[in-house]
Amino acid sequence: MKTLWHQTHSFPPAARLLMANQFAINLGFYMLMPYLAAHLSGGLGLAAWAVGLVLGVRNFSQQGMFLIGGTLADRFGYKTPIMIGCLLRTVGFGLLGWVDNLPALIAASAATGFAGALFNPAVRAYLAAEAGERRVDAFATFNVYYQAGMLLGPLVGLALLAADFRLVCTVAAAIFAALTLLQRRALPDHQSRTTTTTRENVLAQWRTVTANRPFLLFSAAMIGSYVLTFQVYLALPLAATDALGANGTTVTSGLFVVSAAIAVVGQLRLTGWARQRWQPSEALVRGLAAMGLAFVPLALSPQGSATAVLTSLIVAVVLLAAGSAVVYPFEMDTVVALSGDRLVATHYGLYNTVSGLGITLGNLATGALWDFARQHHALWLPWTALTATGLGCAAAVAALARTGCLTAQTPKLVTA
Repeated sequence: MKTLWHQTHSFPPAARLLMANQFAINLGFYMLMPYLAAHLSGGLGLAAWAVGLVLGVRNFSQQGMFLIGGTLADRFGYKTPIMIGCLLRTVGFGLLGWVDNLPALIAASAATGFAGALFNPAVRAYLAAEAGERRVDAFATFNVYYQAGMLLGPLVGLALLAADFRLVCTVAAAIFAALTLLQRRALPDHQSRTTTTTRENVLAQWRTVTANRPFLLFSAAMIGSYVLTFQVYLALPLAATDALGANGTTVTSGLFVVSAAIAVVGQLRLTGWARQRWQPSEALVRGLAAMGLAFVPLALSPQGSATAVLTSLIVAVVLLAAGSAVVYPFEMDTVVALSGDRLVATHYGLYNTVSGLGITLGNLATGALWDFARQHHALWLPWTALTATGLGCAAAVAALARTGCLTAQTPKLVTA
């Protein structure tokens, strides 16, 4: 904690505020969202398709709108999207606890999703601008706050849920209301570099970003890393339930805690260790390889042995979390470098949109492969495929580094 304190205070005040904001954003989000499905189905009695629709609208309105959010941040400055995003979360979370009809729930879910699309690219672009040459350290520190919010949010939500789900929503909405006021009072206005030099139209912004070939190649190469990270929510819980039955839910909760705790405790140490030994591209390659190799113990675990599966799950989560912690700050820094420090939020927006699409397709493939493997008593198959995905991502990034595609770029601004 002492290291985190000193590291945090080594950054400008605006950067420190963005880190604290992200902790509160994740605290409010994760104290509510893990329990929303149970509230919709049990508390409100919605059919399964309706629950899926509400949750799906939230995911689409966030993942599908990241590019819009990044574009707005580059056109109008970073502060406004962050503030409006927090305000939308205030309204959306408040409604989720107090409305009981499907149209209103869909509107609330859409508001919460679009809020994330507004402030996520803006926060990352703002942090990169404030950190200057210390972007890697800034994103490493930022991730500690990010993961700490994820770690504490469900615990706070569970405690409030003992009283009432409406109390969970009200407290979450209050957190975002406080954040809205905090942004308005304390966060300085910050225009992107491109906004201060030119006011090209939206289509020109998008053409500039989509014409940035090294950035697009890097975005495609990194898709698999997001698919792997998401398996904490998909394949690993499926394996826990399959091997441990009713105890699988408890084990899954424990895996979430272990994953977040590793990032909170180890992020700064892992980043410092990697920087001393490797170039940024080497850190990315080795981190991605570790994420892929995390699934090898599960592929080798004997079926029917609950102890072996449990041990393999713990090893997988530790390696996956450690690999992700190594990758994240260098990944975020690479996006800025490839953007040439121009239209940074738009680049982040498209990057997140591509990653979100990749997660959706990857989850569909992983789920289908899991069903096939269970039917044919070949549970090694999905773990082997996930390992190959991680190693493939590592190989793709290594190839981009060898050809010079990961060096800082100065993309040409398209104005017509």
